Amino acid sequence: MLFLLLSLLAVLPGGGNADGLKEPVSFRVILISSFYNHSWKRNLVSGCLGDLQTHTLDRNCSTIIFLWPWSRGNFSNEEWKELEMLFHGRCVRFLEGMHRYSRKLQFEYPFEIQVTGGCELHSGKFSGSFLRIAYQGSDFVSFQNNSWLASPVAGNMAKRLCKVFNQNQHENDITRSLLSDTCPRFILGLLDAGKAHLQRQVKPEAWLSRGLSPGPGHLQLVCHVSGFYPKPVWVTWMRGEQDQQGTQRGNILPNADGTWYLRATLEVATGEAAGLSCRVKHSSLEGQDIILYWEHRSSMGLIILAVIVPLLLLIGLALWFRKCCFR
Repeated sequence: MLFLLLSLLAVLPGGGNADGLKEPVSFRVILISSFYNHSWKRNLVSGCLGDLQTHTLDRNCSTIIFLWPWSRGNFSNEEWKELEMLFHGRCVRFLEGMHRYSRKLQFEYPFEIQVTGGCELHSGKFSGSFLRIAYQGSDFVSFQNNSWLASPVAGNMAKRLCKVFNQNQHENDITRSLLSDTCPRFILGLLDAGKAHLQRQVKPEAWLSRGLSPGPGHLQLVCHVSGFYPKPVWVTWMRGEQDQQGTQRGNILPNADGTWYLRATLEVATGEAAGLSCRVKHSSLEGQDIILYWEHRSSMGLIILAVIVPLLLLIGLALWFRKCCFR
């Protein structure tokens, strides 16, 4: 039953090439099954190439949803239809099996099972595979060297499950082949089909703002960087050419269009903000870093204020003059 997630890999074609592929890249299938009671459960399945989600499955485990035009790789429509049928059957058996064995494994409702499996390439060559199962968010069992091993912290439940799995060596051989042979070939095919999308360069946009006040006499300076692709980016606050060690970088978060967003903050005394700048380095900029100066932002605010205030005064004076003179 736990070979459900591997059915996606079982029928994937080989092909493609890895020209120019230098950094490690992985493909993984993620399965999250939530069992609320004997009759109510929820299944979420997704496939990811690196950080990019490429596939998902509907709630009935019957239809594979392609999130990008190239997510089909080298598959024909007929091959994907066969895969959907196979995946649906494995999904149903998985849910039934977990309900059936939950008492023997001492799983108490509600409980959640997370499964992740896939492989990694480095410089276009297979560099490793992984298949792990977690129970309630904690490591439970994993597939290593052609057999299942219990996590040291999982206890006797995991050992009993491994004993059952390892009784079928034929299935273990198939699992090893899928992870170490079929999966790497699938990554190459997917990279080839999605080359134009995956190798695109999108320049970031950057702007500055004030964050929540950290206390009297202090400022939180915020540098926002958004809309960039690929994901690797370097953002920091600087004074001249000196990096500011107090720079705090948040997590790189996805935008709806597949690009990324990041913010970097720095807390300083109010009188020390002048002379600071935010620098952004990204491959799409081709060495032309984005540099935003805090004092320029402050000066611009003063300029706007200097224009708006007199304008408002003139408007007010005109209205008063009109009221007085045309009674």
